Amino acid sequence: MVAFPKSELRAAAGGRCEPEGAESRETEAECGDAKEEKRGQTIVWRNVVLMALLHLAAVYALQLIPRAHPFTWIWSYVCFLITGLGITAGAHRLWSHRSYKAKFPLRMFLAAANSMAFQVGRCFYFVVVIISVLWALFRYFRSLGWLWDNPLLFKLLYLCAVLFRYYKLSVVMMCFVVPTLVPWYFWDESIWNSYFLPGILRYTICLNCTWLVNSAAHIYGNRPYDKYINPRENCLVTFGAMGEGFHNFHHTFPFDYSASEFGLRLNPTTCFIDFMCLLGLASNRKKATPEMIKSRKLRTGDGSA
Repeated sequence: MVAFPKSELRAAAGGRCEPEGAESRETEAECGDAKEEKRGQTIVWRNVVLMALLHLAAVYALQLIPRAHPFTWIWSYVCFLITGLGITAGAHRLWSHRSYKAKFPLRMFLAAANSMAFQVGRCFYFVVVIISVLWALFRYFRSLGWLWDNPLLFKLLYLCAVLFRYYKLSVVMMCFVVPTLVPWYFWDESIWNSYFLPGILRYTICLNCTWLVNSAAHIYGNRPYDKYINPRENCLVTFGAMGEGFHNFHHTFPFDYSASEFGLRLNPTTCFIDFMCLLGLASNRKKATPEMIKSRKLRTGDGSA
């Protein structure tokens, strides 16, 4: 664990983050809601059609489950876990919030896993920034002939450059092609089942788990850390989103690598990061102290915990 700067700790514990008054915060929230209503909403019909077709395909995939090989069920769940880690441990906690540090092999795994997730978020901008750098480094060292004398480095740098330069290709390969080919090749599953179960059904479930974090976890649940913000603690979302449902805590202490006060409880992503630390592939985990959490609960919590 790393020590967090005192100034930021005071802010998270209730200094700069503490509202000047409950009434002013509530008034601002009401004004914000009013502005949103006036602004209106635009329906993107293309997305509506695509999402409707995707969910119809997922419903069709459900009736294929009894006919599929048991190994296909297991493989579908493994793909779900990899996809989830790409979002939670990769795009969210590592690249969006910098709540811990990861070494190159772990970053490569999380980048590939995030391609399997096929969800463009804030990490997309990080990807765009490093595309040119990675590709330029690869071409520079290749021109010197130095990479040919270091085959392992050549393979790693090339894989990284290709993955980021050809993001769309990596999405197609990791999100659909690889999940489909593994059951078909290794245990003679039908290509139809292989595509619809670990491909379409798994992808659809992962999308909905992510959407629940930004919908249900902002509507249903308690707010023990800050009652003046919408994000809430939602156990059902936590279960489906691999530990991302402790949303009131996360928005109160966004730097915390665990995104929860309770560490490993109902938090597979935290278990994964801790395990990577044991292997030496991750380090510098940032964590809110018990004193910070207790102080913030007393200042702005709703008294539910």
